[in-house]
Amino acid sequence: MPKIEIDGTVHEVEDGQNVLQACLSTGLDLPYFCWHPAMGSVGACRQCMVTQYSTPEDTKGRLVVGCMTPVSEGLRISLNDSEAVEFRADIIELLMTNHPHDCPVCEEGGQCHLQDMTVMSGHTSRKYRGKKRTHRNQYLGPFIGHEMNRCIACYRCVRYYQDYAGGQDLGVFGAHNHVYFGRSEDGVLENEFSGNLVEVCPTGVFTDKPNGKNYSRKWDLQTAPSICAHCSLGCNTTPGERYGELRSVVNRYHGEINRYFLCDRGRFGYGFVNAESRIRTASIDHQEVVGEGNAVEHFRGLVQIQETVIGIGSPRASVESNYALRELVGEDQFYSGWTEAGNALMETALRVVRETDAANPTLAEIERADAVLILGEDLTNTAPIMALAVRQAVRNASFDAAESAGIPVWQDAAVRELAQDLLSPLFIASTGSTRLDDVATGVYRASPDEIARLGFAVANRLDSSAPGVSDLAAAASDTVNEIAEALANAERPLVISGTGCMTAAVLEAASNIARALASAGKALSVVVPDCNSMGLAMMGGHGLEDAQKVVEFGIVNTVVVIENDLYRHAPRELVDDLLGKAKNVVVIDHGSHATTEKADLVLPATSFAEAEGTYINNEGRAQRFFSVMHPSEEMRNTWQWLADAGAGDWSGSDDIIASCGNGLLGFKGVEEAAPTAEFRISGMKVPRQSHRYSGRTAMRANLAVSEPQQPIDRDSPLSFSMEGAAREVPPSLMSTSWAPAWNSNHAIIKFQQEVGGSLQGGDPGKRLFEPSSAANWYDGIPASSEPVDHRWLVVPNHHIFGSEPLSCGSPAVAERIDAFSVTLNGDDLAGLQIESGDTLELSIDGNATIAEARQDDGIPSGVAAVDCGIPGSEGIAWLKQAEIRKRG
Repeated sequence: MPKIEIDGTVHEVEDGQNVLQACLSTGLDLPYFCWHPAMGSVGACRQCMVTQYSTPEDTKGRLVVGCMTPVSEGLRISLNDSEAVEFRADIIELLMTNHPHDCPVCEEGGQCHLQDMTVMSGHTSRKYRGKKRTHRNQYLGPFIGHEMNRCIACYRCVRYYQDYAGGQDLGVFGAHNHVYFGRSEDGVLENEFSGNLVEVCPTGVFTDKPNGKNYSRKWDLQTAPSICAHCSLGCNTTPGERYGELRSVVNRYHGEINRYFLCDRGRFGYGFVNAESRIRTASIDHQEVVGEGNAVEHFRGLVQIQETVIGIGSPRASVESNYALRELVGEDQFYSGWTEAGNALMETALRVVRETDAANPTLAEIERADAVLILGEDLTNTAPIMALAVRQAVRNASFDAAESAGIPVWQDAAVRELAQDLLSPLFIASTGSTRLDDVATGVYRASPDEIARLGFAVANRLDSSAPGVSDLAAAASDTVNEIAEALANAERPLVISGTGCMTAAVLEAASNIARALASAGKALSVVVPDCNSMGLAMMGGHGLEDAQKVVEFGIVNTVVVIENDLYRHAPRELVDDLLGKAKNVVVIDHGSHATTEKADLVLPATSFAEAEGTYINNEGRAQRFFSVMHPSEEMRNTWQWLADAGAGDWSGSDDIIASCGNGLLGFKGVEEAAPTAEFRISGMKVPRQSHRYSGRTAMRANLAVSEPQQPIDRDSPLSFSMEGAAREVPPSLMSTSWAPAWNSNHAIIKFQQEVGGSLQGGDPGKRLFEPSSAANWYDGIPASSEPVDHRWLVVPNHHIFGSEPLSCGSPAVAERIDAFSVTLNGDDLAGLQIESGDTLELSIDGNATIAEARQDDGIPSGVAAVDCGIPGSEGIAWLKQAEIRKRG
């Protein structure tokens, strides 16, 4: 580690850093705009200028750009040299000549990086009195507002959107003092990660449009650490509440998972919490129940004889809630909420990630992979932030080339100029086109079974003792050779698979590939559908077909369903029969859906925003989320309803999660995901409200002059107040970051071990299992299949907007959900005399579904990609042959 001298003080810094990063990592303040720890340096703003001295005798020095200057042993610099200080102030003054005086009405005002850097640079008054240039703002869709006049031309937005996220429809236009950052014309930003522009922009050019419709200052939002509920990756988030309404969700830094970014579904999908369709009161036979006690008594009466009750869990319910249901009904009476096929698929996914000698990588480790094979998964639509990580991984070849040429990897423009089109190997085997195809070395389009066969063949090519595929087509054989060679030559090869194409053989093929790889740096990542799918799979449970049978035979009188619309997981006929023949159906959920309509007793549950709980992500990491707002009197955490009905005598969240850890195989240590409710800092809780929180005494002035008592939270170490200890907070309890002189989200640098690294105190969560040893070879190789004349194999077509149920309840996301459709390739459509946009009829086993036709020439012949989760897709029988005809 080199030692450098900064203003006379010697600091030991990490080798390979630039001066700006080194200064920030040592705790010093140096202003910057264009630099971002995830995107490297381009030296566009000149705001981080420092003075560098060539020798100990040099007293004059020369100005250098901090973000463009590498550290080296003996380097001598000054941040406080008068010339450097004056230069930085001049840069700010030039930027401010066109910046509007609208801080009081700007959404970023008070938490603005530009404000922080302006104060840090010492620029306190404006001399310029001339006319400012102005721009016309654009419509950019339901997520992002546009205020172009605030732009300081740091170029961060286009560097993030184009270079980092792979977007093509946001660019820079014009020149000199008239550069314009936007689209070529008004329109919805197409990239699935566009919402990050709000946090990437150091000013207020790009704003959170849903939040802006009912805006509160960020420091006036009550916040809590939370986990995204919209996929299995477990991204860390910070929801913000005001006046009993969830107003925003922003990124919460986690050095091993999402780091600086969220997908748009995770950022804007929270609207269901405020929806009018929320279940806010209990009802019996669709009649509102007056008094919580009456609902509890009725519930107890229905479940008092355990042998006559079954419980159906949910992959979107917390570990605590699923465990409480299992305790209420007993292990033999607990059902997962998946069909038998879904159960088998999740059991395979869990077994594959547990029984392997390959590492189970974090998203940060995925970014470091130097060869990637994605087998059967459309990552952008099933695990978006993992897709973003893969997009960064393909740049590792350019980083290797840069190091060979002596160019630091953070020299972003130089590295890109050197590399041109040089990318690390990425191969994608999928049932249709994906959003990562533009950076793929090779793509392979086939049915799920053929994708599995490709995977088994790759494993055999890597290790001849693996089961082989004897009748592989010549074209596929060439692809196998190319994939196997790239993976074998890599130091950190990565195989990604998942449940997206609903075929266990694909997962088994991925496991064989991972076992066949010889590299010590090999990794295998598995994507599962929902936020707690892995936790539910670890808990076990029977399939819905078995539940239907015990109800039909009269063994069971009462069915208890928690946080699950069964119609999204099973054919309509099965669910109708199950719920229709049960004497009593109890549903505990926070939103209305088809299953609640069939319930005799509906109990209002809290959402993630009003409850504490634990999710287990796809890598087996248990993470806690905490309530950001106190629920209404009748809403309760699902496990609390179950506890009152006799599931257990737990005193609080800590008690039930500890019971789960001690009572269930594989859950040991789950209670270590976050501190207990008894945790205190100097005898005080951690406040949910910032030290700048305002208006507390006036918020209810229209109802009463006196301020009501703040709610008391006995289930967490957090307080519903601005009083408490906000320093030295453990990362799992830290919802926001603030430090003196750092009011924006860039304050996170003060809480990292080094800039861009893990959080001080370690990144949150507890890994419940690690890969142990390689399983035996899987040998369930599917038989070769050919398209059937006038029949199409129905495969799921996942969508980031629409396939996940909770986010569909968000008004902003709802605007991005397309009509239910069936997608075929152009030749198949032509053969049916159907054009894209026509209405077609899809018939499976005599059950007809109406949908819009769409074309994707990436889909193989004989395959129909049917929208998954979109309204209209309920009850689709996947992986079956269907007839298709034009309608009308």
